[in-house]
Amino acid sequence: MRLRSLLSVGCVLSSLTAADLKAENELTSVPPAPSAQSAYEGDEPELTPVAEVFQPGTGTIESEENPNPETLDQTEETENQIIFDDPAPPKPAPDPYKGLFFDNTFGAYLSNPNNPWLLGERFKEMPLGDECSPYTLSVGGELRHRWMHEQNRLRPGGPVNTDYNLWRWRQYFDLQISDFARVYFEGLDASIFDNDLPPTPIDINRWNIQNAFVDVKMHEWNGAPGWFRYGRQEMLYGSQHLISPLDWSNTRRNFEGFKYFHHTESVHIDAFITNPVNTGGGNQPLSRYDNGRDKPDTSVTFSGVYMTFLSGGPELLDLYYLWLRDETNTPNRPDGSRHTLGGRYKNSWKVQDDGCQVTRIWDFETEGAYQFGVDDSKRVSAGFWTAVLGHTWTKIPWEPRLSGLFYYGSGNHNPNGSSNNTFNTLYPLGHAYWGIIDNLSGQNLFDWSLQLNAKPAKKVSLVSAFHWFEKATTNDYLYNVAGAPVGTLGGSRDIGQELDLIAIYKFNPNFNVQAGYSWFWYGDFVGTNIPPRNTATQFYVQTTVRY
Repeated sequence: MRLRSLLSVGCVLSSLTAADLKAENELTSVPPAPSAQSAYEGDEPELTPVAEVFQPGTGTIESEENPNPETLDQTEETENQIIFDDPAPPKPAPDPYKGLFFDNTFGAYLSNPNNPWLLGERFKEMPLGDECSPYTLSVGGELRHRWMHEQNRLRPGGPVNTDYNLWRWRQYFDLQISDFARVYFEGLDASIFDNDLPPTPIDINRWNIQNAFVDVKMHEWNGAPGWFRYGRQEMLYGSQHLISPLDWSNTRRNFEGFKYFHHTESVHIDAFITNPVNTGGGNQPLSRYDNGRDKPDTSVTFSGVYMTFLSGGPELLDLYYLWLRDETNTPNRPDGSRHTLGGRYKNSWKVQDDGCQVTRIWDFETEGAYQFGVDDSKRVSAGFWTAVLGHTWTKIPWEPRLSGLFYYGSGNHNPNGSSNNTFNTLYPLGHAYWGIIDNLSGQNLFDWSLQLNAKPAKKVSLVSAFHWFEKATTNDYLYNVAGAPVGTLGGSRDIGQELDLIAIYKFNPNFNVQAGYSWFWYGDFVGTNIPPRNTATQFYVQTTVRY
């Protein structure tokens, strides 16, 4: 395993230093991070790493189901796409691997004989019997390794300097029964090696069932089927500000319960009622899931309705209602019974020259939600709002995209009052939005950010992002990446600034390597309300093989 780690580091260093890198593909689906992410053992809350960042451009979007690949590209964004993709025109061979493996689109990929050969494609949509059999089986998976070096992050035990290795294996089997039923199974093994500190809950989950569900076709309506799903399942919606499997984590979040979904070319409707399962989605200790059998946390119920309206072009609108009922009643954490009502709008506009050639692209996205309910007998009144404006130059070298982001997550105005104003970010991909060093979650937070994306070669993508963080109110805590309070109340609003640099080389949909380096310069709040520490840094090298 150490040899594999060295090979992984070597691959990335060579890809980052070679000036004549050739390529031809856009990034895989990976970052940007978490909210009610996972809880940690011990007296002090701990942080979790997450891995790919930032402001979504007008990249590919995926949906929970995949009856129509063209429509699917407009509803949900995978982690790498949120961070790395720019608004380039669609490629002739789109990546068949999606943010959720059960949404993979190998049917569309294999139907085009001009698409390049991929490792493992012969095991996709295999007929069971003769060529006309209504039963097909797809088999595939992923092996991922990440070497991490971090210093002075907001982790329990004070400032530390540590290195460790994370390994993850996913294996899935997808049985399609004609056009009326489906059985899907996916196993996962996540482990950590050479770690100096105790592992976090999102680092380890040994030999467990990640997804296991049955889909049954209920009806046909408006030219599309309606499906009922029961079982264990990951969920990913929209920009992943509130619902994400958190692929950066070693474990990935999952849930168990019921879902109804109906996806037409113009409207996607999902309704679900579930319980979180592993530590990535709940507030249970690592000891419950390390080597034991995963089981749903029935003290937490997560349900909702998520709708996406598609225009046939880049414009889309999400509307959603989500209900989190958490009976664990953890002190100083935003739990209780919370209803979240919100929406998201996204669009892009092409600018043409006199020859009708697209030379520039503007993209815009905004999302906000209001949260109400009861928490510790207090009335909940909280919310968040974010907006991104980006501009891509398509006819100059490296096709740079410059974007700006603003994020606001409310904090509690009066800890002794009758209301609670701390926003609960539910199950987010915080790693993508609030800095890849993963010091913070989106509660009681202002984030002003600038991001620059570039493509020096078709297979190489670069990202740089600068964040300026402040507490939304001094009367509330600072919350770490797991959504747990850090330090004491009061003090300065100045949290600090973060600079993130990421490079990714994607050979093809089967294989990619990425590396990232981050600095976090702590502000006045750290040192006064938190034990003082020097500048935090983080470096990682990640290698992924899919088949």
